[in-house]
Amino acid sequence: MGLGELFSRKQSIISSGILQGATDCHSHILPGVDDGLRSLEDSLEVLGWYETSGISNLWCTPHIMEEVANRTADLEERFAVLRDAYRGPISLHLGAEYMMDANYGRRLASGDIIKSIDGHVLLETYSASPFAPALELIRKTLDAGYTVVLAHPERYRYFGEKELGMLHRMGVYFQLNLPSLTGWYGEGPQRKAGLLLGNGWYSYFGSDCHRLSAVRDQFLKKCLKSKTVSELQSL
Repeated sequence: MGLGELFSRKQSIISSGILQGATDCHSHILPGVDDGLRSLEDSLEVLGWYETSGISNLWCTPHIMEEVANRTADLEERFAVLRDAYRGPISLHLGAEYMMDANYGRRLASGDIIKSIDGHVLLETYSASPFAPALELIRKTLDAGYTVVLAHPERYRYFGEKELGMLHRMGVYFQLNLPSLTGWYGEGPQRKAGLLLGNGWYSYFGSDCHRLSAVRDQFLKKCLKSKTVSELQSL
């Protein structure tokens, strides 16, 4: 299901059923590996809530960065535990969210890369990072034969429409954080998300879920129950 269809109907997203069969390509529900969920029990509860939304595929994309230098083998082991414990209908997949830092440069040079949705590499940078260093690493990733998905570009303060347009023309895919549309990260990311959505530049979406409380009480309920598609389109 493409994002165009996802935001084309004047109903609440969850009641319309248009998330039936959809894929959340960015989450931090793999427990105990980064700043996301801490326990297997919480992960299973989050998955139970996802089942009610109709999502059928979920990518676990733990952080890999200098501060959280997760090893591929360790993540694969943790993922196997989650997959074996979960008995529901959602298909789980292991990916990673790579911070574009020196650690990523070393991993890229060695070929030690965990691919995410559609065999692509999910990359992020810090919200206030300048554009040039990220552009250099993105180019190196493309030159190495990978396809890049840029996580939540609406959140990068120094990435304007000009810079993002350059990346789009280079073949970089963009992933929307669904909560950005509700103002969860502030008015700036909300406006930029509306702009990128209007340009048709998003190819994927994700929850970027880090907390059980976010699913149970906060932004996902707001995104999937309270907000109507017409309201999202008007941002």
